[in-house]
Amino acid sequence: MKKSTILATAIFAGTIAQPAIAQDTDPDFFDGFYIGGSFGLDAIDDGANDGIVFDTDGDGEYDDVVRTTTGANAFSPGFCNGIANGSRAIDGCGDDKSRFGYGVRLGIDKRVGDGPFVAGLLVEGAMSDSKEYSSGFSTTPASYTFVRELDKSVALRGRLGISPGSGRGLLYVTGGLAYADIDHDFLTTNGANSFTMTDDDDWQLGGQIGAGGELYLTNNISLGLEYLYSRYDDDDAYVLVGPGTAPATNPFLLDSGQTGLRPSDSDLAIHSFRTTLNFRF
Repeated sequence: MKKSTILATAIFAGTIAQPAIAQDTDPDFFDGFYIGGSFGLDAIDDGANDGIVFDTDGDGEYDDVVRTTTGANAFSPGFCNGIANGSRAIDGCGDDKSRFGYGVRLGIDKRVGDGPFVAGLLVEGAMSDSKEYSSGFSTTPASYTFVRELDKSVALRGRLGISPGSGRGLLYVTGGLAYADIDHDFLTTNGANSFTMTDDDDWQLGGQIGAGGELYLTNNISLGLEYLYSRYDDDDAYVLVGPGTAPATNPFLLDSGQTGLRPSDSDLAIHSFRTTLNFRF
């Protein structure tokens, strides 16, 4: 995917970098309002060592170890940055779901002076089907998987670019703030304890940065390629593990009578590779 994106960007850059004089531009290009849409792949950015962390003493700090009555680590089988395939660590984990995303945008571009530089601002609403999984395995044996999904987002970004040659093309960088609705779910093979999700549907603030290129196909329609990196602070949602039908000697209950758990990485990050199509007024 990365090689294909680099090749496509190089071809795009070669197309718009025509040998015409930079000052010989049409002021109508990239100078006004536009409305458009985007479609592409949203790839989850997940660390190889990501898993689940615990708060056994109820102090709000997820830095505890879940221990058995003998003091052994109840999660000694380990963790994985995917969805558990079974109740044992030997069953392995499946990958995160990197799926398609799509959005609509409304923006304005403005040429800076008489040169090739363009500045702009856009508002974008987007949706995605991608999911991130974080799993752990206990000695019971049992598996525990925390699920996060970027349901929808709203972003405000600036753009700054250069429109060389005839002025029909634009290479730009972009960045700004985003606000996302992140859905949470929890899966487990443990049938004894109770598991209560808190803040399972939560809006979180984040940031975006990226780059792209755009080319006029007609005097009113432009086609583009764009890469965007989005990162959201997602440390509010957690699962509270209670007694259920488990005895008081249950490892989740020994310290304070309950245990909180959440993904070890409190941020949700996504790499987006998009095609854009805009109608310009």
